[in-house]
Amino acid sequence: MSRVSAQEPTEFPDADERTRAMSLYTFVSVAGGSIGLLAGGALTQAIDWHWIFFANVPIGALAALAVQALVVERPGIGLDQGIDLLGAIVVTSAMAMGVYAIVEAPRYGWGSPHTFGFGGVALVALAGFLALEARLENPILPLRLLRMRTLAGSSVVRAMMGMGMYGSFFLGALYLERVQGYGSVATGEAFLPWTLVVAALSVGPTSKLVRRFGAGRPLLAGLVIMASGLLVLSTAGAGDPYFPTVFVAFLLMGLGAGTAFMPLLTIAMADVPARDAGVASALVNVSLYISGALGLAALGAIATDRTQTLTAQGFTADHALVAGYQLAFVVASACVLATVAVALVVLRAGRRVPVAAA
Repeated sequence: MSRVSAQEPTEFPDADERTRAMSLYTFVSVAGGSIGLLAGGALTQAIDWHWIFFANVPIGALAALAVQALVVERPGIGLDQGIDLLGAIVVTSAMAMGVYAIVEAPRYGWGSPHTFGFGGVALVALAGFLALEARLENPILPLRLLRMRTLAGSSVVRAMMGMGMYGSFFLGALYLERVQGYGSVATGEAFLPWTLVVAALSVGPTSKLVRRFGAGRPLLAGLVIMASGLLVLSTAGAGDPYFPTVFVAFLLMGLGAGTAFMPLLTIAMADVPARDAGVASALVNVSLYISGALGLAALGAIATDRTQTLTAQGFTADHALVAGYQLAFVVASACVLATVAVALVVLRAGRRVPVAAA
């Protein structure tokens, strides 16, 4: 794992300050997720699920005002240099078609012309996007960033983590509601061990681990713990009590995510020049959200396909549903565990290298 580049980030040139800032960023993100789970459940149960979208309007307005008041403007390339609208449209279309192909695969078949057709178009569109970005002077994704080992490798690890994380959020909620009979608020409360542990680790313990051991070792530990939590969740059955299986699973996933996310962000930005910090940070975050969408589509399709197969074989609805979710959680665990190899080979995360400025 490389040392931080001599070209320091614009806001936090000191390594300790940078570590604390990334910890705070993780804490705020997770705290918002915790509040969102409970508030969304309360709105759904008290009024209607449509209100969870209306509630975001005043939140977005307040965020815009906060940006105006608190964020310091930095010189940029400017809108007069052109906006890569075509690139944005092409990559968005590619992702949308890829998700659609995966989601509809249980209906048409994984080897059907429909699935291969839309999947193939998505891959062609993605290849076209990369070719377009190589030719533009001001691309939405400068391809030189993909040649940075730590940034590209961290984005892959973050993407595969996102598959497990978002998949377990969605399918875990479905398991609690459709199999265990939880209400909207109770489902939000069930995830609190996860979110509270991540929040608790983000306010200090993880940054201390990074300063003591470097970013690589906490990252590896977090990945293994998170994969273990998903594997425990795959053993939850119909009628099982919340404690200990689901509780322990969410606790482990929170412990893993809280230990891994901040070190991974530290590694991702380690070698990025200051002039590319904004785009690189966006790439790291986008990799999580895109993989979350694709992973959720894939895990949902896997669970649906398994459930449909068992239902056709005469199994009860609860048994078929649970078996589908269990298989999806096993696949999610395998995705997260596979990132350990990526972290070791690409990021060289097993090496003890301090996160200090060069």
